[in-house]
Amino acid sequence: MLTSKRILVTGGAGFLGSHLCERLIAEGHDVLCVDNYFTGRKANLLGLLDEPLFELMRHDVTFPLYVEVDEIYNLACPASPVHYQHDPVQTTKTSVHGAINVLGLAKRLRAKVFQASTSEVYGDPEVHPQPEESRGSINPIGPRACYDEGKRCAETLFFDYHRQHGIPIRVARIFNTYGPRMHPDDGRVVSNFIMQALRGEPITIYGNGSQTRAFCYVDDLIEGFLRLMRAPDEVTGPINLGNPVETTIRELAETIIRMTGSKSTLIEKPLPQDDPVRRCPDITKAKTLLDWSPKVPLEVGLEKTIAYFSKLA
Repeated sequence: MLTSKRILVTGGAGFLGSHLCERLIAEGHDVLCVDNYFTGRKANLLGLLDEPLFELMRHDVTFPLYVEVDEIYNLACPASPVHYQHDPVQTTKTSVHGAINVLGLAKRLRAKVFQASTSEVYGDPEVHPQPEESRGSINPIGPRACYDEGKRCAETLFFDYHRQHGIPIRVARIFNTYGPRMHPDDGRVVSNFIMQALRGEPITIYGNGSQTRAFCYVDDLIEGFLRLMRAPDEVTGPINLGNPVETTIRELAETIIRMTGSKSTLIEKPLPQDDPVRRCPDITKAKTLLDWSPKVPLEVGLEKTIAYFSKLA
């Protein structure tokens, strides 16, 4: 039986954060959700606002936070190119200053702390699928660098705090995730395609659509978070969490058109700068160390996601 804990979730009003808060509350934990609402939304938390174990605080993690908790999940950072490129300096500060502040809190409390890192640390991958040992290929001065390099620096900080101060850390590298509560205007491929299909608009494909992604449903990902957090202390990560089944962007678009019954057509536009051609995780470590792998098939997850967006279109 799990012991009830006081748990801080930064970025808790976001897509992933809100699902994590729900899961933690369902397990009987006392959850403090912190968000500055740059991309997070109170609407994502409506089902929790009356929960006695749930508390919501408006706060920006680039400033120190003084609270008393047992564990910390650091999810605070805009994660889609549309949002993180809107204010790239703030994005880098959120990753770097946010990590410093969260780690400082963890050091004071001797609390276990989880970092939501990203597959973007691999850049345009030189190895496929991407194992955790891959050091990546990043353009440090490109338009995506504020996010890519910010997350890489955050990983550095986490491991240095672990080595220097003995802080118990967990680092997850998150690959493409989708599901209800994605922001409809975040520019990500699943939300873009579903909203365009529901509106009967042309579906925009960058390049010829042959580039691949691996799509993990949000419930599977949150299960991975919890298993990593509850793993033995020597399992610090980084550990890839994502779906190892590749799907081309064109296949995804055609599937969504079919599932929505849309009359949308496909139009092609040039690939954005530094957009990776292939992205797929090697999840051998997650399988071995966490006994974790995704369970939800793509079309099952898309059906739930389409039902959510149908209410917004």
